[in-house]
Amino acid sequence: MSDGDAKKGASLFKTRCAQCHTLEKAVHTKSAPTSSGASSLFGRKTGQAEGFSYTSANVNKGITWDETTLFEYLENPKKYIPGTKMAFAGLKKEKDRQNIIAYLKEETAP
Repeated sequence: MSDGDAKKGASLFKTRCAQCHTLEKAVHTKSAPTSSGASSLFGRKTGQAEGFSYTSANVNKGITWDETTLFEYLENPKKYIPGTKMAFAGLKKEKDRQNIIAYLKEETAP
């Protein structure tokens, strides 16, 4: 997978993800789990962020989030995890997915 542009990813995150997701540590005040802090997205299994209520589809998917799994998921979340409650239709452009992942890696690095 080629490297994305974190700056472009930040803009995409703001317009496409921030309505539901936050990068604040351990904050679940929106309709989706945080992607930072103690429950960082990368290296976490699906449906495992503490304090968030997931569908059984997410809990039972059993994959670990990394660049590859997130890249596949972001293209079409409902196809990747049938039964997810995530309403997001996905990012069809490969470069958009690469940019979001670059931004998330940068923002959630320990």
